[in-house]
Amino acid sequence: MTSSLTLTEAAASRVGLIAQKQGKPAVLRLSVEGGGCSGFQYKFDLDDAPEADDAVSETDGVKLVVDPVSLDLVAGCTVDYVESLGGAAFRVENPNAAAGCGCGSSFGI
Repeated sequence: MTSSLTLTEAAASRVGLIAQKQGKPAVLRLSVEGGGCSGFQYKFDLDDAPEADDAVSETDGVKLVVDPVSLDLVAGCTVDYVESLGGAAFRVENPNAAAGCGCGSSFGI
């Protein structure tokens, strides 16, 4: 299953580096959990492989996978890796989010 998920080249490069250091496949799982200061929060994990019903996006050989329940909340999103004076982090640009928090790790719809 494919969708309108996007993994930027910067994020793909970082995931590839992390996966290589941990000896895992370059598969980044994005999921959404209840909680955070705005109602939902993003969770990132390395995974061994996509599940049969996951939405999958691939950039430079790195896969971004999202389960069907989370996909309803992040369809159309872009996952980027941003480095700034405040630190480095994966950032989700989510067109479905009506509100977000200052740290960018949680959102509301």
